[in-house]
Amino acid sequence: MLEEVKKKPELKRRISLFGVTVYGIGNVLGAGIYALIGEVVGITGNFSWLAFIIASVTGALTGLSYAELSAMYPKSAAEFVYTEEAFKVRLLSFLLGWIIIFSGILSAATVALGFAGYLANLIGIPFIILVVIFAIVLIIILSLINFIGIRASTWTNIIFTLIEASGLILIIIIGIPFLGTVNYFVLPLGGSFGAVFSAVALIFFAYIGFEDIANIAEEVKEPTRNLPRAIIYSIIITTALYCLTAISVVSILPYGDIASSPAPLNSVVSAVLGPTGGIIMSFIALFATANTVMIMMIVTSRMMYGMARDKALPEGLSKVSPKHRTPVLAVLVTMILTIIPLFLGDISVVANATVFGVLITFFLVNLSLIVLRKKKPELERPFKQKPNIGWLPLVALLGCIVCFGLLFTFDLLIITIQVIIVLCGVVVFYAMKSKIETKARK
Repeated sequence: MLEEVKKKPELKRRISLFGVTVYGIGNVLGAGIYALIGEVVGITGNFSWLAFIIASVTGALTGLSYAELSAMYPKSAAEFVYTEEAFKVRLLSFLLGWIIIFSGILSAATVALGFAGYLANLIGIPFIILVVIFAIVLIIILSLINFIGIRASTWTNIIFTLIEASGLILIIIIGIPFLGTVNYFVLPLGGSFGAVFSAVALIFFAYIGFEDIANIAEEVKEPTRNLPRAIIYSIIITTALYCLTAISVVSILPYGDIASSPAPLNSVVSAVLGPTGGIIMSFIALFATANTVMIMMIVTSRMMYGMARDKALPEGLSKVSPKHRTPVLAVLVTMILTIIPLFLGDISVVANATVFGVLITFFLVNLSLIVLRKKKPELERPFKQKPNIGWLPLVALLGCIVCFGLLFTFDLLIITIQVIIVLCGVVVFYAMKSKIETKARK
């Protein structure tokens, strides 16, 4: 009885396969497609559908590695756990967790400002002070939902994702009468087929989000079965939505008009439904951006919780509310750290630099799987990717090569900012030496 009293409360498994799949779809769709489609069509013209398919295959390479690893280690702070188990180098796994936390905070702040900008424009008062206030209010409300429990967060995510997806489904439906009216194999004037591949790196970031499924592993029912399925399902469903949307938009408007529009999807819907269509899409964009902020904050708080539980961050961050079964201090710290960048003005360059960090993460996740196949072949693998040559998983190897190659598509400024982020992580790691364990558990 005494042992039960002393036992620390843990996260509760409340999310079904449907819930975790919708969670993944919501994070993959996010705000990315609403912002990216114009630039993608500008590069690839009517061929954009093929670029989306190639990007989805590229993302799926790493997605299958996450599927295998998440079934083996269904824990929060997923990437931290994978690298810890594979390499046993605490500084490396800490830096990976640091990059993910930093990425989550800056990206959530950036998207929150985007939400606030949409809202301020909708009500006709686009003052910067009001935009910051709206962003702060959004972050506080979503943090409260995160604190109340994963069930509340999941239902909020399901509702927001359905609204978010409805925007793309609306475009697909209104595009049906226009199908076949254009040649879907036309590139922009002066463009080459290589343009399709040059757009893949850009579109790849529209698929980022499936990996966050692994970070709520401790709150998913039957994780060894449901996590791999949810990752695969979310990639397939979002690819279908993206490709059909890409075909519809170029069927409705010339690719040049879409590329030059500041709000491409609004322009497409307005061309068919009039001004009302533009207003509908603006409201949907609010839900898309809010959903992205919520999911990023959930993932960031779970990364803090998982690292603290494994003593790579101060132990207080691993405390779980006995009533709500959520990491209360990690949720609070995530909220505060997400609010702070809002006062820095335009943080989009720094936030974009964190995308470079996502590719580093994907590279190390694929590499972790390869190392674990070699070092720990006896481990139970409820989901195992194929094909393999002996112990070597070919999909993970391809994932490593692709992610490493995409790192070279960034300019020097982005690489420099990411190096600074990593160096800051090294400083923080050694500054916290007295409060954390600096050696990996053998």
